[in-house]
Parts: sequence; structure tokens; C-alpha cells
Amino acid sequence: MIFTRRLKMEWLKNLSNAIEYIEENLDKEISVDTAASIACCSTYYFQRMFSYVAGISLAEYIRKRRMSQAAFELQRTDRKVIDIALKYGYNSPTSFNRAFQNVHGIAPAAAKNNGITLNSYPPIRFSVAVTGGDAMPYHIEEKCPMRMIGVRMPLVDDVEVNMQNIPGFWKQTLYTEHFKQLCSFHQNEPKGILGVTAYQDPDNIFYYIAVSTDTAVPYGMAEFEIPAATWVVFENTGRFKENVQSVFRRFYSEWLPFSGYEYAGLPDIEVYPIVAEAPVCGHSEVWIAIKK
Repeated sequence: MIFTRRLKMEWLKNLSNAIEYIEENLDKEISVDTAASIACCSTYYFQRMFSYVAGISLAEYIRKRRMSQAAFELQRTDRKVIDIALKYGYNSPTSFNRAFQNVHGIAPAAAKNNGITLNSYPPIRFSVAVTGGDAMPYHIEEKCPMRMIGVRMPLVDDVEVNMQNIPGFWKQTLYTEHFKQLCSFHQNEPKGILGVTAYQDPDNIFYYIAVSTDTAVPYGMAEFEIPAATWVVFENTGRFKENVQSVFRRFYSEWLPFSGYEYAGLPDIEVYPIVAEAPVCGHSEVWIAIKK
């Protein structure tokens, strides 16, 4: 128990130090790579973890914090709007005006008027809190290397952009010949149609729609292998998108910090049923590699 509590506190300290770095550099260039290094994880993993734990993407958090600080300066100083825009990294008055209005609902110049209502977004603070309460069924599996084949799309080092693009990739793939082929292949575990996020380095991040199989690789598809690992498997019944995102959020914020395990940094696997049409709900699984 003491060891688990120590891991939790170390995890919180790393996240808090990364946030402190961001706060100290709101008026300078913020390196997401540096923030991730402070949090002791890869850039991609840091952005993904942040979005699930904080409930907001890292990019959006930085934008809101900068616009909050910009609003304070507009109200309490005589500095010109363009000077404050430049201070917070906006070389174009148009882009600053757009970002400011998205946060506050008014133009920057109007913020100087008395009685005007603005929005303040305070810094995020990570702390031990009372969460959970709802059961989170899971089981642990040891698996040999898993060979997968499928179609893929490149991802970028921006989780916000990826989460916007992945649903479209599913839509364009579902009724293709490649998808029909995948559904017909003899499958190994995990059985079903898989959504796999595979991070190798910033230039090689892919999302696969795939199956685990020994079948030869058809033309137009790609093959990849996930090494032997220990997996925590969460099962769900309900709407796929909401449930899968909820699992990742609870994994990072509730399960992992108290489990005594660490995230292994291998591809995450979403498992969906094979059906004739494109379902929006049903039974699904999330497989996440962990290590002691």
C-alpha cells in the first residue's frame, strides 16, 4: 500500500512539474517535448494522458490559459492589443482576435471597457482526490507477440487533431473491400475488429483498423507486430465512442495511479464486434499494455 501511494505521488508530482513549466512559459514558446520530458513520458503519451485526466486537450488548455492572462493584462494595463498579442505568441492581430473571442466572446479591445464580463481559466492543479466509486471490471492477461494486419492512417503529435480524424477514417473504411477482407480472416486474440494506436516515434504514429491473424498480408494493407506483454483488459457494453474514451480516462486517472503498474508504452487496442453494419453500441474491449 505504501509503495502504491508512493507511485501515485510521484505520478502527480511529474504532472504538476509539467504544468508548472507550462505556466512559467505562457508568454514564451512552450515546448510540448520539454513538458513531456518533465512528466517522464513521450510527447504523444503526455498529450493523450493530459487530455483524459484534465478533460481538455493540452493545446486548448494552453490557449485558454494564455487568453486568461491576456485578458488580465488588457484590463489592468495601458498596453496595446498588438503588444499583448505578440507577448502571447500571436504574430497576427486576426489570429489573436479569433483566439480571444473564442475564449471570452468579445474582441480584445472591448476587454478594456469597465463592467465587461470575461472568462478566467485558472491553472490546473493535480492532487489526490476522492474519485471512482463505480466498479471498473478488468482482468490481466499475459500474451505472446501478436501479429496484426490492416489498413492504417498516419497520426500527428497532436491528440486533438487525431481525435477529430479517426472517426472519419472508420467511416471511409467500413464499406471497403479491405474491411470485408479483414472481417473474413481467421483471427487470433484479441478477436474482433481492432482499432490500434501505434506510436514508434514522432514521425511514425499510426492508427490501424486491423485484425490479429496469421493470414498473409493482402495488397494495400500493412503488417505489424506487438511484442509479448502483460495486458489489462477492460470490457464494456454501451455506446462505443463514449465508453472507450471513458475507459482511457479512468485508466489514467483512477486505475493506473493506484494499481502498482506502469504504462508499458505499447500500442493501445480497441476491440469491436464483427457485424454486417456499422454499429454505434454493443460489447467492446480496451487492451492496454502494463508493466511492474
